[in-house]
Amino acid sequence: MLRRIAYICAVVLLAAIALLFTALNPQRFDVDVGLARFGVSAGLALVIAFAAGLLAGALWRSNWIAKLLAERGRLRHALRLAESRRLTGAPAEAQPADGT
Repeated sequence: MLRRIAYICAVVLLAAIALLFTALNPQRFDVDVGLARFGVSAGLALVIAFAAGLLAGALWRSNWIAKLLAERGRLRHALRLAESRRLTGAPAEAQPADGT
């Protein structure tokens, strides 16, 4: 519950900072995106660029995070298996020298 409240407060704080940053940078310029051309304020363009970079970085690292989560699951399963064998007194399997 406390984690959810902290997350909501952080999102609200970031939104307020972005709104303030956009309001304090009222300069306008044209942005040409190939198919369309539109005018935006400098603050809004910077906030959008920051958010796009943040999302791109998260997507870039998502593969690494997925591998870490899979490894964590594999290690938990191995730990449960080792604990159950220790409790039942069954001999442990011989592990290869290379660790695979």
